[in-house]
Amino acid sequence: MSKVKITQTKSVIDRPKRQKLTIQALGLGKINRSVEVEYTAQIAGMVNKVQHLVTVEQL
Repeated sequence: MSKVKITQTKSVIDRPKRQKLTIQALGLGKINRSVEVEYTAQIAGMVNKVQHLVTVEQL
């Protein structure tokens, strides 16, 4: 699998609890915080649910 860098670009204030929990599960929580993870099907699904809050870069 390839690695990706996921960066939170928008706040989770006034977002549904489900989206807040997804951001937490990705290891994010503050704006401009980044994580590098393997791009698996589970990660792809989580990113898809919060794509309006994050940016994804291929490494």
